[in-house]
Amino acid sequence: MLNRRHFLNHSAVIAAAMAALESDLTPNLYAEDTAPAAGNKGTLRVAVVGVRGRGMSHVGGFNGANGCQIVTVCDADTGVIGKAMDAVTKKNGKAPTFVQDFRRVVEDKSIDIISIATPNHWHALMAIWAMQNGKDVYVEKPCSHNVLEGRRMVEAARKYNRICQVGTQSRSNPGMRKSIEAIHSGKIGKVHLAYGVCYKRRNSIGKTEGAQKLPATLNYDLWSGPAPVVDLKRKNLHYDWHWIWAYGNGDLGNQGVHEMDKARWGLNKSTLPKSVMSFGGRFGYEDDGETANTQLCVFDYGDSELMFEVRGLASDSPFPANMGGKKGSNFVGNIWYGDKGIVVCPNYNSGVVLDLDLNVVEKFSGGGDSMHFANFVEAVRARKQSHLNCDIEEGHQSAALCHLSNISMLSGTPANLADIKDIPGSMHIAAGAKRFMDHLVDNKIDLKTTRAMVGPVLMIDSKTERFMGNNAKANEMLTREYRKGFEVPEKV
Repeated sequence: MLNRRHFLNHSAVIAAAMAALESDLTPNLYAEDTAPAAGNKGTLRVAVVGVRGRGMSHVGGFNGANGCQIVTVCDADTGVIGKAMDAVTKKNGKAPTFVQDFRRVVEDKSIDIISIATPNHWHALMAIWAMQNGKDVYVEKPCSHNVLEGRRMVEAARKYNRICQVGTQSRSNPGMRKSIEAIHSGKIGKVHLAYGVCYKRRNSIGKTEGAQKLPATLNYDLWSGPAPVVDLKRKNLHYDWHWIWAYGNGDLGNQGVHEMDKARWGLNKSTLPKSVMSFGGRFGYEDDGETANTQLCVFDYGDSELMFEVRGLASDSPFPANMGGKKGSNFVGNIWYGDKGIVVCPNYNSGVVLDLDLNVVEKFSGGGDSMHFANFVEAVRARKQSHLNCDIEEGHQSAALCHLSNISMLSGTPANLADIKDIPGSMHIAAGAKRFMDHLVDNKIDLKTTRAMVGPVLMIDSKTERFMGNNAKANEMLTREYRKGFEVPEKV
């Protein structure tokens, strides 16, 4: 049995870890540590697709680094390409080619690598098209918009012998790798539970009245791609797509997938779980967003559980006050509970091993974004999928957990929060549900009048990656209807 005292007060566990790491943490958790790529010394020609936000990190990761040269910038919106074009021009001494239509990029036989940082709904199709055309792929998280897409990406990488890395960069950070190694080597005994959290304040995206004007610089047909072309009904075209089901997957697929990936990695699970259950909703405001801003997800692997919690409203920070801790501070991280100890990883590159009395046994830190890009390039040069720290199979397994959670919630039934009494599962799930409710009460949410979507426990066949039993509605959500000309293939 897990130590009930510690689990019910896991904020004390986090606080103990944060105190141990105080001197090791720096404000920049994405410090650019360099790591040389080995093998073939020839220049690798790179196209970066989607450069408004996260794509600029891709530009930094490939722009003259590890023997790579960015030769092409691609984006459906010409109004956002300036920074990328300038950065590449400064590095190369000449401007890269700009291409608005991704289909023209994959046709370019001179390109070796395609790096994808578009909205989620484009990830899988771009990656598959790229691999079918002989390109190696670095794709942002989550690798897919739905479960079936992820499996098709794995099949494409294997069929065409392509190197496909997913951008969950924690997997290349030495501090994180040593933390996971501590778990796998038995330092905390048998691990019964992984608990991932994404406490990240998300404000309302506003409420619009009718269709909004599209930017004149945008090719909306290309931006929509596999998704239906519909009126823009949110104030911000960019970024706020995360909270719209047609394009994004909520914070589970945004920030949360990083922590979901580490949680599963620590449990050392390489298939989908036996079951999933999730409940949540969009609380605290009414806006154009559709995805949950508060959600609890539970996965049963038989010999262990994985729980994940999303909080988009203000939450007390476990950070000490001298480290910026305050009401509403963000916190993302993971806890693994073993029968001999606990491991806490409170960021992308650090971890602490604690005994059951919360004494520090060992701590680790170090790493940065550039190490994940370097790992990818090394695998490309060596032509070894096994060299990847986050091969597409790993990325698919973790993204699928996010999708499965959303499917459970969306296929559930609405209920007043105050009426949600018995969530099936262990004492840990009951404790998580209580924290969920307490968090909403702290944010002045009336449990008696506010409704949440309460998903069923869905049993999963890990071999077919489908739901068992009479779950036609849930199985339909494992994929989507694709627009003509932008179909993810049913068979690679």
